[in-house]
Amino acid sequence: MRAIPRCFIFAFMTMTVMLCMSVSSAAQVSVGITVAFAPPDLPVYEQPICPQEGYIWTPGYWAYDPDFGDYYWVPGTWVMAPEVGFLWTPGYWAWGGSGFVFYEGFWGPVVGFYGGVNYGYGYFGHGYEGGRWEGQRFLYNRAVNNVDVTIIHNVYEAPVHIRNAPRVSYNGGNGGINERPRPEEEAAARARHLPPVPDQRQHVQAARSNPQLRASENRGKPPVAATPKPGAFNERGVVPAREAGALHHPAAENAGRGNAGRGNAGPGNNPSRAGAVHPNELPPPERPGPPNTGNPKQDQKYQKQQDKLFTQQEKDRQKLQQQQEKEHQQLTRQNADEARKQQVEQRHQQQTEHLSQRQSQQQQRMQEI
Repeated sequence: MRAIPRCFIFAFMTMTVMLCMSVSSAAQVSVGITVAFAPPDLPVYEQPICPQEGYIWTPGYWAYDPDFGDYYWVPGTWVMAPEVGFLWTPGYWAWGGSGFVFYEGFWGPVVGFYGGVNYGYGYFGHGYEGGRWEGQRFLYNRAVNNVDVTIIHNVYEAPVHIRNAPRVSYNGGNGGINERPRPEEEAAARARHLPPVPDQRQHVQAARSNPQLRASENRGKPPVAATPKPGAFNERGVVPAREAGALHHPAAENAGRGNAGRGNAGPGNNPSRAGAVHPNELPPPERPGPPNTGNPKQDQKYQKQQDKLFTQQEKDRQKLQQQQEKEHQQLTRQNADEARKQQVEQRHQQQTEHLSQRQSQQQQRMQEI
């Protein structure tokens, strides 16, 4: 029997790995954290002018920052398509039974499901009516896109039916959009697609680090609603929101669902901690007794890991406590009204609950080692 050349073995292994990667990519639908209360409604804003040919519009949306227990606005922006023929499927929020879950957007040859959310500018709930690919060129529909025809010539004009829909930004749940994916949209999620490009990732991080884009600060009306390019928050062409989107407060959301989203967002929740508003109201973390496996070295290593985790968790609690105390002092200096104080306290409770849940999960993982 003749031996198989190494080059053929290597080629076969490479093809196998690439096939596995493509199958994994095709089935991937990214899901984010669970949030107890609904994201704000979508604000009203104008679309910046398209910077140049090849850019495709990606609408703005509300993301969530667990460190602040608050939603923040990710401005809509024009993004260069990663491949010829690819279109953008926006991300969306959906009620998951115990809270709201975010499904991340993706690039692909067919637009998938985005919750039936009416993001505008071609994304009216299903599909995309803002343009199409013809060969190597992307053609822009001037009926819904802000395009300078003296710079971009590959345009057309096709009227679209823009329904006067509410600006709700989530699917399902109390008051959410009642839409389900169509067969072709389900197929798009299973087909080959790409995650957000690096420019989009950086755009999100820039939005997250901007306090003015948090819902508690801008009251649903972000000062930077859309940008001409990713991350260009301070450049010419940035547009603010014209109208605010309604906020959905944690207390009202939880009352309407029997507190379905509180204390049940993930494993490791301790009901005795659910009522804590600030970290100093949490019970001290339970430190397990010294291990006794019969292997002194292993026991010593495990004890060091436990001590390190306990120290880090205590630092995290103190850091959050100091941050919340600083916000209390700001409220006092600003002579904030009761409604504002109550909103901050609700956000503090969310932050404290997330901290408690995260630390409980860390302790459980440590015990499973």
